[in-house]
Amino acid sequence: MIKKFFLIPFLILIILGCNSEKSSEKTKESNNGNSTYTDKIEVKHAKGFTIEYFPDYKILNIINSFEKTADTLQYVLLEKDTPRPQGYANAQLIYIPVRSLAAMSSMHVGLLEFLGSEDVLTGLGSLQYVYSRKVIAMIKAGKVAEIGRDQGLNEEKLVEMHPDLVMTIGSPGSKTDHYQTLKQAEIPVLINSEWIEKTPLARAEWVKLLAALLNKEKLVNKKFDKIESEYERLRKLAAGTKTKPSIISGLNTKDAWFLPSGDGYMAQFFRDAGADYHWSNNKSSGSLPLNFESVYPVALKADYWVNVGFGKNDTRKDILAQDSRYADFNAYKTGKIFSYNNRVNEQDSNDFFESGNVNPHIVLSDLIKIVHPELLPGHELVYYKQLK
Repeated sequence: MIKKFFLIPFLILIILGCNSEKSSEKTKESNNGNSTYTDKIEVKHAKGFTIEYFPDYKILNIINSFEKTADTLQYVLLEKDTPRPQGYANAQLIYIPVRSLAAMSSMHVGLLEFLGSEDVLTGLGSLQYVYSRKVIAMIKAGKVAEIGRDQGLNEEKLVEMHPDLVMTIGSPGSKTDHYQTLKQAEIPVLINSEWIEKTPLARAEWVKLLAALLNKEKLVNKKFDKIESEYERLRKLAAGTKTKPSIISGLNTKDAWFLPSGDGYMAQFFRDAGADYHWSNNKSSGSLPLNFESVYPVALKADYWVNVGFGKNDTRKDILAQDSRYADFNAYKTGKIFSYNNRVNEQDSNDFFESGNVNPHIVLSDLIKIVHPELLPGHELVYYKQLK
């Protein structure tokens, strides 16, 4: 009897141990991404989001890196007509595939266009700054409503529309509790922070996030892989050049000359195009606000001057009218001045900030054509043009 008495707890421990191992193994399988989804997204470049796959749902994490300590916003992307999984009490729920989307930025239009999914768009923060012809036609047909932005957000309109998702722009202090009215109406809000990424491919890779919302993983993988391969081919082509022409970017304003940080995506474009950018080693976050006197010695000698002007018909004379000292610049004297306003429509909407975000290989082709024209003799500028 005594032996049996001691044997029973021992057997219970063995059984519990086996169950624990099975439970642990099940969790391990889930964490490894085993699921019913045949096509999955692999995030290779972007640092701001992750996606995990499980049966009938996906877990999306968006890392809000604006605060001193990174804050992760979690979303459950759940197939319609399936029960909500346990263990994600604080996560926002988004039913997929998303059938109606209200977007705060025209950049999101570029993501939809990439996936051939413009038809899901039902609302935009502003209807003015859109380049996509298809979306403009939808706006004219009354299929896309203006919903305002930030403090001017028309929450009553959004509640009336009740889209499957509102996609907003990530910024310092972005919190989903800013949209309490929408939360009460059970309208999920997703913060898109692609603009904080530090490389062109990382920014473009946020199209995969939208693909996960639309269940278009197969399409986005195929298209993005081609862009990734072409970008790498072009980068290697430019890396093989012996000379690195110097480049300057932007214009002086009343307060400062805002230059790309060496840690930003535009500086990465310059490096990948085979150009020498003076502030490439400055790893400050965001733009570099410098005074004219600090930029002037570098700008005097720069071989090329890009990202100059914003208007569709800006000329060298227009630029000089802003500051007569620009005439001293070597690039001004040689006429090697370029701006990304080649695709601007009648509404002054610039496609560089729309489709340009998801076509980094084309932007890179333009920049290589500018600083190393001999490398791409057959390429015609798409987003950039030379100021006359």
